[in-house]
Amino acid sequence: MSSLTVLTLVPGECERLPKALESVSWADVLFCVIDSRAPQETIDLVRKYTDTAPVHEYVNAAAQRNWALPQITTEWTLVLDADEWVSDALAERIQAIIKKPDSADGYNILRHSYFLGKLIRYCGWHRDYNLRLFRTAKGHYLDKRVHSKVIVEGRVEKIRDVMYHNTYRSFEEYFSTFQRFTTWGAQDAYERGKRAGLRDIILRPVHRFLKMYFWNRGFLDGYHGAVLCGLSAFSVFTKYAKLWKIQTDAQKPEN
Repeated sequence: MSSLTVLTLVPGECERLPKALESVSWADVLFCVIDSRAPQETIDLVRKYTDTAPVHEYVNAAAQRNWALPQITTEWTLVLDADEWVSDALAERIQAIIKKPDSADGYNILRHSYFLGKLIRYCGWHRDYNLRLFRTAKGHYLDKRVHSKVIVEGRVEKIRDVMYHNTYRSFEEYFSTFQRFTTWGAQDAYERGKRAGLRDIILRPVHRFLKMYFWNRGFLDGYHGAVLCGLSAFSVFTKYAKLWKIQTDAQKPEN
């Protein structure tokens, strides 16, 4: 019979982790990789749920997952963040998939997210598919600092049953992640050969806001939608402004 490991990266704060792990308690293995900067109470909490909980230095999510994947011995892996949980319908669907020998090699799973405590139904977030379930031997993550995706060798299909994501419960949480992700995004872009011009800095944020708020009907999410679209546009602006700064600094002559 096919078996499944749930791979979860555990940050220093793990208030939302119990809900995540309890939603996949049916899995064969819970593999939690704990950030080496996490306090002892986080480590103790994780080890109440699983003995497979190594502590490892965190560089970025892709590096952490690529470090863990070769250690997984089950045929299937489900990647679940510490602030996510699996619905009952999705749990049943996954268990059915891994039992079938002719199942695809990877599955994009529909994710619905909360922002500042509200479930976002528009803004483009309602079509948020993420490749999270795959045959372990056929998946690896791209070497990127932020928003890295798993690459699966073989056939990939979609699952419309939902996982939930309780992201950004406060502005403090948002801007803590914002600084890190915009810096990493700019660094990744620079290393891929991208450069920022005025068009990128000025027009890309405007395009992001218009796309999310009007085309993806973010206005139907009320004030939460307006704030989310505005912050997303500001994130794009900041990423390209940081990219411009990186490329400008690189052009300065060395003293």
